Formats: sequence, structure tokens, C-alpha cells
Amino acid sequence: LTEGEGREEPLPGRALFVILLLCVSGGSAETARYSVPEEAARGSLVGNIAKDLGLTAEELSTRQVRLVPEGEKQYFQLDQHTGDLFVREQMDGEEMCGQSEPCLVRFDVLLEGPLQSFRAEVSLTDINDHAPVFLNKEIILKISETTKPKARFLLESAQDPDVGNNSVHHYNISSNGYFHIYIRQRSDGRRHAELVLDRELDREKQAEVVFSITAVDGGSPPRSGTAVICVVVLDANDNIPVFTQSLYKVRVLENSSEDTLVAVVSAKDLDSGMNGEIAYSIVQNSEDNRETFKINSETGQIRLKKTLDYEEIKTYEIDVQATDGGGLSANCKVEVGVQDVNDNAPEVTITSLTSSLSEAAPLNTVVALFSVRDRDSGNNGRTSCELLGEQPFSILPLVGEAYALVTLENYYELVTVSTLDREETAQYLAVMTAADTGSPPLTTTQTFTVDISDVNDNAPVFNQTSYTMYVRENNIPGVLVGAVSAVDSDAGANAKVTYSLRPVHPTERDPCSCISVNSENGHVFVLRPLDYEQVRQLEVLVSATDAGSPPLSTNVTIRLLVVDENDNAPLVLHPAQDSSLPSSELVPALAEVGDLVTKVVAVDADSGQNSWLSFHLLRATDPGLFAVGSQNGEVRLRRPVTERDAVKQKLEVLVRDNGRPPLSATAALSVLLLNSLSQEHLRQQELAVQDEDSSLTIYLIISLVFVSLLFLTSVAAFVACKVCKRKELKGGDMPYGTGNLQSSVADGAAAGTLPHAYCYEINLTTGSGNSEFKFLKPILPSVPPQHSGTGRGVEYPFFLCHCFHSCLKVFLNEREVLSWSGFPGFC
Repeated sequence: LTEGEGREEPLPGRALFVILLLCVSGGSAETARYSVPEEAARGSLVGNIAKDLGLTAEELSTRQVRLVPEGEKQYFQLDQHTGDLFVREQMDGEEMCGQSEPCLVRFDVLLEGPLQSFRAEVSLTDINDHAPVFLNKEIILKISETTKPKARFLLESAQDPDVGNNSVHHYNISSNGYFHIYIRQRSDGRRHAELVLDRELDREKQAEVVFSITAVDGGSPPRSGTAVICVVVLDANDNIPVFTQSLYKVRVLENSSEDTLVAVVSAKDLDSGMNGEIAYSIVQNSEDNRETFKINSETGQIRLKKTLDYEEIKTYEIDVQATDGGGLSANCKVEVGVQDVNDNAPEVTITSLTSSLSEAAPLNTVVALFSVRDRDSGNNGRTSCELLGEQPFSILPLVGEAYALVTLENYYELVTVSTLDREETAQYLAVMTAADTGSPPLTTTQTFTVDISDVNDNAPVFNQTSYTMYVRENNIPGVLVGAVSAVDSDAGANAKVTYSLRPVHPTERDPCSCISVNSENGHVFVLRPLDYEQVRQLEVLVSATDAGSPPLSTNVTIRLLVVDENDNAPLVLHPAQDSSLPSSELVPALAEVGDLVTKVVAVDADSGQNSWLSFHLLRATDPGLFAVGSQNGEVRLRRPVTERDAVKQKLEVLVRDNGRPPLSATAALSVLLLNSLSQEHLRQQELAVQDEDSSLTIYLIISLVFVSLLFLTSVAAFVACKVCKRKELKGGDMPYGTGNLQSSVADGAAAGTLPHAYCYEINLTTGSGNSEFKFLKPILPSVPPQHSGTGRGVEYPFFLCHCFHSCLKVFLNEREVLSWSGFPGFC
């Protein structure tokens, strides 16, 4: 049916058209092949005939292209303007071709002016459009209770019109306690199920066992069908039928008519009566068997129900069951071979075959010598050979000059025509097809398997140009940090790769000793713990060497980066935390909000975010008086100082890093709030009394005993030097408590106040009702002079007196020392 036509041609015209086609069909042997899924919708594109036949659109319209189907029904239509071939009618592969593969729809393409024909065929690919179906929804099995475990019972097979993977793939049964399923595969690829008895049946306990069987095909998605198996447990019948043969083999001509006798099966049962009566039946394991064969239940004669076709099915396997009156059964197999009445295929005889070639073999190397013979005669006995696909080989007729004693007719040699590369193709399957010139021609396929032996012509290749690996510091010795991998495209020993370390620089004698590589699998290990603060990265060279002769090798660089762990707590540099008493900072009463009091300085030996420090005010006598900069550690006034604020303020600053988990340290600070320098000394004494602890009193008493002993041993020297000391005091009165003021002022050195090395004399004068301070010359603490002279006897007693006064002021709670007004004069 051409485009635009809506009816078929009248019968006389169609017959004339077929006659013309037969006249010209022999003029062209070209066949256009296409493929389309079965059930394809009408209008689906199959292909472009014009393009495949090399015709233009103008030639299609002028030469009146027609499609002539092989049968009476036209399944395709042709667009005469474009040459596109479309589906005209939906096609069911199972209906058109049954179980045969491939399913081909053939037609001819006829062109006029001049008259010319082309052969075309469309292959229908199967789709999973059918689910497995059991012919009997209920399968009844009669099994004697005397049947022993492991006995097998053939089950009816599910029918699936689909072919290939879309046919029945496996069977499942539901849980029953007595049976399990066993799957067998026939020579034609079909599967059937057998029921295997797991334990003995007992009719008195359970007369029937009912369960389901499910057949599942191999399509995607899979389809399934279910039937019910009813096992009837029979009473004792101790003999089962026995076939005279377990396998019957017969051959039947494919042109045999219906009702032709195929075979006769026979079985005997030693039992008598009803238990000895045998009935024959065919187990329907396929739709083809059910439609093709029938059996006489009494005589066992198997006859044809329809004619056979060798091209469709060459062999049938029939399962025959003989069942006695007691329900016992036996099975035999009848193998029916369909005998072809046509010709013989060519036969290939291999004279010589080289199964292994080196990849360095030269061109025109002979791989195989073989001959082709066809038992038929005439045109059916003439043969030709060709290789399928692209191969580095060629088939050439054997030249008679080199083989003078050999008949050269139908002798060939297989030779190499291009270079071989084992890494590209390790094995060649040279498929040769020998075809005769019969009609239709018969062919034979012979496969020459040629293995390519390896030559060590490839060095190992790493899967990366370089490797970067990471290990955390303080690692466990021998920890695995990664692996290198190299592949050698050669084979055998030439492809066996071993790994080793090499010095990074040619001047180095040995590679790094802290890294090891497994020679077999390339695993890289770190042999000892690493410290990020000492070593941050390492570079090693790994060599991959094959086992060829000579060996080939490749090197790759591994860069090992040490990942920092937060294993160092912050270290407070200022104020120093190693002294027993925290340093003191002085804050005058007139200090303003935001004024810097001091700065906490800390460092962290880690790096990255593990070394990022933050400062937080952990504790304070008055938390609202001071603020700590979270980033810089600066301690500043948060509000003005008032008279209600305690003179001595204690602060504890938390220094924390940003590691996970974070580590921290604390810095203790002491701040003195001063209204005036004259009041500082008294406030410090009052704070000292408040801070004392009962446990400290014991240590003070012990210290007092030692100081008293020191005083008694030195009193003689004090009296002798009394006059000299008075002369020393005439230079200016030193207010009592200067030594203590020196200590307090020196504690503020970290805040930019007076340094520890100096002590200042202070002269208190009164004027205008206010106290004024006059700073005089700095006086170094009196120490024994290093030079000889009369001054040594004067200064040394005063030094001891000064030390005793300072110690006594500290350890005797200071109030008593202040009330002892005559002590300076005594010194």
C-alpha cells in the first residue's frame, strides 16, 4: 500500500504485479535490514529506504516505488516523498513467529523505469508483553505416603509466549513443610520445575498438602503467573511403574502429515489390580508440545497433531508420565528430532593452527591453514569464505608453488595484515563464515582463537601524577595514610608491580626513614609520631617497577602534610604566672572609662584556628568594673572608679584557643585602686589582713622565728653602727613604708608604671589643705658594697636593719610595725 492509497489492488492486477516482481527479483541481491520492537504503534519510523538504496526524493516519485509484502498482509507503508518507512499495522511477534528467533518480516521494494527490485527485511524484537500462565490453575499430584524423601515429581511448566530472557526464568513455591522446588534447564534453554520431597508424608496426619507455585519471567519489569498445587497423599502402593527406556530417541521427517505415529512408550507395574493399571499422559511443559503431540493413555502411542517445521523447531523434548491406579508415577523422556530434507552445510577442517602469537610478530605471519568441504554437489557444493568484522587478519587462497604436493582446491590460510598490540586486544576471535551457493545458502561458522603473548614494552603508570596525603600530628606509629597505585598494561610478570622508596634528590643516599611503603599493595605508612610544630610536610619519591626483563619503572612524588592537632594550651607571657603572688596594677581614682589597665599577652604553639586566642573575664571582685578585649586581651575600665569600690581588685582572665576541643589557660591579675599615694600604703595593709588565711598563719610564725634569730645575731652590729646610721639619716627623712611602696609600685611595671629596679623617696608636705608629692632622687636598695673602705662598716648594718624591717613588716601583720614609731630611729 503506497502513500495516498486507501485500498488494495484488485486481485488480477496484484497477481500481474507479483509475476513482474518474480521476473526481476533475481536481478538484485541487495537486502536492506531494519529492526523495530513488536507492538510498535502505527506511524512508527522504521528507517529510510531511499537513503539505504541510494535514491533521491525525485527518483522515488518518478519511479513509482512500491512495497510488495511476502505474505498477504502489508505491515509497512512508504512515504514516496521522503523515502521513510513507517509501521502501518501493529505486529505481534508471538502471533507472527511463535517461539522462533529472529522474527523477520520480509518484503520487496519495486521501482519502475527501469524495473528494479530490492529485498528488505524487518526484525521484530521481543518485548515482555506476556506474563507466564499455567495451563491448569490447579495442579493435582497424587503421592503415596510410602514415597521416600528426595523423590522428585515433574510439574507442569508455565507458558510464556515471549522468547529469550522474557520467557520463564524461575519458579517459586510457598512454604509447605514437605516440598521444595528444583529447576532444570532443557537443551533448548527452557526451564521446568520439579517438586522434591523433603520428608515423608503421612496420610493419617495430613491427607492433602496445598500450596502455590509462581513462575517468574526474566523481563524488566518481571511478570509472573501463579497456580495452586494440591498434593493428595495416597495410601500405600509399594511399586511404581517402570519404563522400558528412560530415554526414547526418534527422528521424524519435517513433512510428515498429521496423526503420524512418532513413538510408542511402554511401562510395567509389578502390582496387581488397580495398582497395576497404567495410564500414560504427556506433561505439558511447553505450549509447542501441547499443540504438536498427543498420546493414547492406554497404549502409550505418541502421534502428531500438526505438521512439523524444521526451520522453526529442530528438536522436541516430550516428558511422558505413567501413573498406576494407586497414584504412583514414573517419567521418561522422548526426544523427537526433526529431520531436514534439504542440503548440508559446509564443513571446515583445520589443518594447522597457531593459538598464540607474539605482539611483535611481523606482517603476513600464517596463523592457520584450513580447508572447506560441502557434501552436496553442484551449486550447493561450491563454497566461499569471509571474515566477520574488522580484524588484523585476512583469508587468502593457498598458493600452489609452495605446496606442490597438496591439492589446493578449497584450501585457505589465515595471515596477519596489521601490527598486533596485546595491550589493545589480548585475544582475537577471528570468526570465519563458510557459505555454499545453494538456495537458500547454508553457512558454517568457525572461530579461530588467537592469544597475543606479551612483550615488556610498557612501564607502570600511576593513577595520579602526584599524591598529597595527610597525617595528624602525634599519630600512632605505623599508621596508614594512603596508598599509591600503578598499573602496567603488560601481562604476567611484565605487569607485576612492586613499590619502593627512592631519594627525592640525587645527592641523598637514603630515602626518608619515617615513611614506609608496602612493596605489594603500595600502602604508605608513617613509622613514627610527627610533631606539626617541628615538621609540617615531607616529600618522598615512590618508584613502581615491573618484573619484566629488562624491568621498567616510573616514579611519583608523595607530599605528606602534617595536620595540626590542638595539643598545646595557650601560654600566658604577661603577667607572669610563675610567682607566688600575682602582680599588681595601679589604677588612679581619676582614671576614665576605657583607660588601659594592663594587657594579657599569650601565645599558642599550634597553628591555624588552633592558635586563635580569645580572652574572657572569668572571675573578678567587681565584674562590672573591668572589661577584657576578646581579641587583644586588653583590660580596660568599664566604668569610673568610686569610693565604694574595693581597693584591691582580683581578676582572673581565661585565655582559650579555637581548637576542638579547646584548650585554655588562666591569668591572675591584681589591681589596686588609688585615691592618693599617701593612702595607698594603709589600704594595702588592710587588704593584706583581710586576705590572710588560717593556714598562712602557721607559715608566718615559722618565718618569724627565723627572722628573730637573724635579728639577735645582728643586734651587736646594729648598736655599733648607731651613730653612723644617724649621720646617714640626716640627708633626708624617708617616710615609713617606702620599701612596701616600692614593692607595690614595682608590681605595676607591666602596665607602664615604675620599673622594679628603683625605689623613690617621697617627701610629704602640706599646703593649701592638699597633699603633694615630690619625687626625689632614686635610691638603690642598700646592699653590701663591693669595694673596700670605711663605708663598708656603715652601710652593712643599715642593710641588715632594712631587711629585718621589711620582713618584720610583712610577717607581723604590719599593724604592730606601724605603731612602733621608734624603730626607724633605732636603725
